[in-house]
Amino acid sequence: MTPTTNTAPGGTIAATSLLRFATAGSVDDGKSTLVGRLLYDSKSILADQLEAVERVSASRGQDAPDLALLTDGLRAEREQGITIDVAYRYFATARRRFILADTPGHVQYTRNMVTGASTAELAVVLVDARNGVVEQTRRHTAVAALLRVPHLVLAVNKMDLVGYDESVFAAIAAEFADYARGLGVREVTAVPVSALAGDNVVEPSPHMDWYGGPTILEHLETVAVDHDPQAAPARLPVQYVIRPQSAEHPDYRGYAGQIASGVLRVGAPVTVLPSRLTTTIEAIDTLGGPAEAAWAPQSVTVRLADDIDVSRGDMIAPADGAPPVTRDLAATVCHVADRPLRVGDRVLVKHTTRTVKAVVKAIPSRLALDDPARRTAVEELRANDIGQVVVRTAEPIALDAYARSRRTGSFLLIDPDDGTTLTACMATEPAC
Repeated sequence: MTPTTNTAPGGTIAATSLLRFATAGSVDDGKSTLVGRLLYDSKSILADQLEAVERVSASRGQDAPDLALLTDGLRAEREQGITIDVAYRYFATARRRFILADTPGHVQYTRNMVTGASTAELAVVLVDARNGVVEQTRRHTAVAALLRVPHLVLAVNKMDLVGYDESVFAAIAAEFADYARGLGVREVTAVPVSALAGDNVVEPSPHMDWYGGPTILEHLETVAVDHDPQAAPARLPVQYVIRPQSAEHPDYRGYAGQIASGVLRVGAPVTVLPSRLTTTIEAIDTLGGPAEAAWAPQSVTVRLADDIDVSRGDMIAPADGAPPVTRDLAATVCHVADRPLRVGDRVLVKHTTRTVKAVVKAIPSRLALDDPARRTAVEELRANDIGQVVVRTAEPIALDAYARSRRTGSFLLIDPDDGTTLTACMATEPAC
């Protein structure tokens, strides 16, 4: 068995490759319209969907279909003309399949943007050409950078409303690139568009001959996305211990879960964390039967050669590449709850399949959105704040740095009283 990737021999994009991407930006920058235009012009919507949009648009007295309605599915979204929840859409072209997360623009819904971008491999950040880079643009860019979304696209929208002026686009692109660079983003692809008119979304614009780059869809179809599971060390968070104790399987003991990263192979030496007990993989059971190897994101049951204590929340990792085990977790965070997070707060830490009690030890700083290099000391984090947090857990956790693994380097802070998610956390390097 050999894991497959999305890049065919010679570096060409395979027709079956998948790209997960998210859209973000401030209120009324045109995210939903851009997504609707993308679906409409790429012929990725059904006839009855288009008819429904045309019917609702006509009832509002609009001459043309309001393409934003293709993604704004909640009644409140349609009535207010805004996006509230993350809208997921699935579509495909001849070159690639896509999972798209259209995220809200309002500041109070930034938590939804965190959800949509957490699994994205590319983020499209929209800017209204008339307004340029605003605070919410900076906040969404900071979130995308902290979540380590590999590719960032700046879509300067509503170019038709500024006369398709190249200088307007160039000034916004330069300002955005400088800000993104301060957040550690190495590369930004900037595209001037008019989502309403369709300029540079799917088809090149006849109004901007000064622009020679790709359209939004062309970039989405061709951007390099590496899904090679062997590029990361193996991690299997144990979700369930399977022990039938039946006449047919009297001695069966397997450890089930979804492989978070890497490849597991029969015979490979592994360590069980946090106990640090070592053994080897005796067998791997999949839905299709026994396998010699399995890789992320497959769900498997692993049997070990030695009878050692393994339970839900433990992690199986290579003996020579295991993550550090710690009780002090340092992280860059986005606080998503309405109630503030303060030093001394008692919380639950949820990391993969493990949930443990913890206390907030310190909040060293909060990010100043106008200057990524400036960090201000604070006593608490409020809703949508981005900052640094240190927590102390009651039990040890096997934690990767987020820079190495988005899956096993992230965790949540949860209110122990009502189960509310408080804070999304990205472990810093090194974990301390």
